[in-house]
Amino acid sequence: MAKSKETKTNAMRMLDNAGIAYKVHVYDTEDGKIDAVSVAEKCGEDKEQVFKTLVTKGNDGAHYVFVIPADQKLDLKKAASSAGVKSVEMIAQKELFPLTGYVHGGCSPVGMKKPFVTVIDETAVLFDTICVSAGKVGMQAEVSPQELIELIHGSFADLTREDE
Repeated sequence: MAKSKETKTNAMRMLDNAGIAYKVHVYDTEDGKIDAVSVAEKCGEDKEQVFKTLVTKGNDGAHYVFVIPADQKLDLKKAASSAGVKSVEMIAQKELFPLTGYVHGGCSPVGMKKPFVTVIDETAVLFDTICVSAGKVGMQAEVSPQELIELIHGSFADLTREDE
């Protein structure tokens, strides 16, 4: 298991408890740039290999989590279809912390306050490891997508859209 001088986050503790190997990447947040593409650059990782965690609410009232590459946009129709609902919409940023226990820029698919249906973009399987938030702004966890999907009881699907 990766060791860090930083305090362990809930996500890191869950990875440790599951016996999943991961590497922590710590990056500077002083410039205020915490968008996923900037995080990828700061960590020296390919933007296709750094994934952002997005939380939505379905037309059924349930919440759904989607994990997509840093430089991509979530296709809401594909996302809804992958979750088995008619439609989903992004939650308001102010709803994120009370719902998940994570803040914007530090939302991890691992260790939320309660489990949600989680779908990771299918491109994750192209890599031995991907980076997701370690549960705190300024920290990423590099982990096997297969081990991650098993831990969170998630699935893989095509989730992104082409920008015109």
